[in-house]
Amino acid sequence: MFFKKRSAGNKKKAQAKNSQATSYSSIEELFAKTKESHDFHQLPVTDIKGYLIISYYGTLVDHLRLEEKVLCVFRSPNFHPEKLNDIDDIKKIIPIEDIVITEDMNEIETKILKGYVVLQIREKDQKCALINMADTKAGMREENNVENEYSVIGPRIGFVENIVTNINLLRQNINTPNLIFKEIHIGSYSHTKVVIAYIDGVTNDQYIQTMTQRLQDINFDVVFDSSQLHQIIEDNSLTPFPLFLSTERIDKAAFALIKGQVVVFNHGSSYAITGPSTLLDFFSSPEDYYLPWLLGSFFRLIRVFSVLFSIFATPTYVAILTFHYEIIPRIMLNTLGFSRHNVPFPPVLEVLFLELTIELLREAGARLPTKVGQTLGIVGGIVIGQASVEAALTSNVLLIMVALAALASFTTPNYKMSNTIRFLRFPLILFASIWGMLGIVVGICFILVHLTRLESLGAPYTVPLYPFRPKDFGDTFFRLSFSKTNKRPSYLRPKSILRYQPHTEKKKKNDFDE
Repeated sequence: MFFKKRSAGNKKKAQAKNSQATSYSSIEELFAKTKESHDFHQLPVTDIKGYLIISYYGTLVDHLRLEEKVLCVFRSPNFHPEKLNDIDDIKKIIPIEDIVITEDMNEIETKILKGYVVLQIREKDQKCALINMADTKAGMREENNVENEYSVIGPRIGFVENIVTNINLLRQNINTPNLIFKEIHIGSYSHTKVVIAYIDGVTNDQYIQTMTQRLQDINFDVVFDSSQLHQIIEDNSLTPFPLFLSTERIDKAAFALIKGQVVVFNHGSSYAITGPSTLLDFFSSPEDYYLPWLLGSFFRLIRVFSVLFSIFATPTYVAILTFHYEIIPRIMLNTLGFSRHNVPFPPVLEVLFLELTIELLREAGARLPTKVGQTLGIVGGIVIGQASVEAALTSNVLLIMVALAALASFTTPNYKMSNTIRFLRFPLILFASIWGMLGIVVGICFILVHLTRLESLGAPYTVPLYPFRPKDFGDTFFRLSFSKTNKRPSYLRPKSILRYQPHTEKKKKNDFDE
């Protein structure tokens, strides 16, 4: 008996949930929203105005099937439009099994976002036919696996170079007509198709207008990749820090849209850029959200400390051995002195030699085929490092420190930010060789002042650290549980601050209803 009770209870809950899933009272209201997106199409099947209207998302349907199974039927000379008076007769005309006749707005909204075609006999009819024309093969290819943002847990589907496929993949993850895509063509010679994606009712209008205006103002001859867009539309072109987050992952772009950010991608590029972005966004990995929040926070903190070690390890080595060797314990000082007693160079030249060697190996490995590049990086690092120590060009202690700093830099999830971190070491090394620890402090002050002056799409780059917003710390250096992070970041100024309603009362979970 309790099985029946549970089944009935679940059915009522599902019906209640479905009844609240849509906010559209009529099909005209639904289509008014869907028409804001450039990939939504609505056209008459016949020459009779307002008669036999077909509506669908062009990025979700199989156009070949639509032409062969639906449009060809209505364009056939054997078809007589005047004889079609009831929508139920569609099942007799179109040779497809998956046809649903309904006037339920929730079902219409759900089905059209799954790749169904909406067919109305008259333009204002509420009762319509939903015909399954979903492109089941779109995006499900081996070529769209992520390469540079790999994660052990979570989906591995990434963007491809086809913009239609990318829109399809995003719509599969965010099934709402409020997801809007706006198309712009840029490049006087390339005429590259660029799409701006956002969620209406969530994303702040100012960010949408700013991004749209910057893209429309581009006066460039050719644009091939989103990294070019990144450089053209960024707020400050003189900074080494990336001001927009680039990603090849569908889930990361979808999460950015849910938060209230704008996503931009162009035809021919497998990367999307999101904005406005903050400094801490670049140290967040999608895997953080697929692990328990304690583990996700632990790994994120490891990532942050690894970045700090990567930046300051070798400058500190130069400063201490050049100016502050008295702070080194005697036992360690003897070890350092023994390792450097045959090295003819000062610490700054020793460090620069090893750092530039590491960068040379990394750059050479990136330009070679994958397997050859990996072999070169491993073998070259071992051989050159060992030979440098034996030739007394560097000390073994510094070799270990440089290797650890290089390893720590690989923990950064974003490639562009990883390049920035590697670059920051060199000015700090020079400052440390001139003024010691004071030089490092001066370098840190320069970096901090520069960071606080940066903006991404008009929003502060260092928020929530500066300006200080304690309410937004739930997903920064650490990640709180989902029950504690049910609000969108306030610095994005979203139209809807609440993502979902948290459970205020913990109910006892029973296997069976009694």
